[in-house]
Amino acid sequence: MNAKLVTRAAAIAGAGLVAYTGILAAARPWHRRWGAIDDEIAQTLPGDELSQDSALANHAITIHAPVEEVWPWLVQIGQDRAGFYSYSWLENLFRADIHNADEIVPEWQTIEEGGHVRLASADVYGDGPLLRVSHVRPGRAFVLEGWGELVLRPVDKHSTRLLIRTHRSKQSPLMKVLSFFLIEPAHFVMERRMLLGIKERAEKNRGRHHVRAA
Repeated sequence: MNAKLVTRAAAIAGAGLVAYTGILAAARPWHRRWGAIDDEIAQTLPGDELSQDSALANHAITIHAPVEEVWPWLVQIGQDRAGFYSYSWLENLFRADIHNADEIVPEWQTIEEGGHVRLASADVYGDGPLLRVSHVRPGRAFVLEGWGELVLRPVDKHSTRLLIRTHRSKQSPLMKVLSFFLIEPAHFVMERRMLLGIKERAEKNRGRHHVRAA
């Protein structure tokens, strides 16, 4: 290959990397606290003690439905349950076998400390993508170790705040680079869609008692 072409290609690639890095660096403070207000970021949540570092992200959304109508959608998340209300087509590119539910299912309405939530197909990934459940406050919050805290707070009798706080984990220098360039942006995109997915379902079905029989 012509040396000038190689040099030019390398220069273009380098400029692209610099631009991409700049965009990520500028967007990082925004996407790490998308939807969350200062008071929510500062407050102590159940499960904070599991991490010795600051939170990686605080994402939140207001849902115009009461807490008791939002909780059933949140508590049934899981690959082998209601999915994650996010981009299942993207998750399934990695053979996760996710199927998002559009109804509340009675047999998926329990979550217990010491139990697990599955992130992806057992047939493909075995028990690798299992997150242990801790700090369950029925109707209000639970913690998925390895992900973070999922918390509902009533705004009033008609509205709810849903907050998901993700904690950092110890990382090698290589993983820190991968996290900055790939993992953090991907996590934000998927978790934002999850928050919106729960909001859409809870608001659409507000006040409707359409629970499918077990």
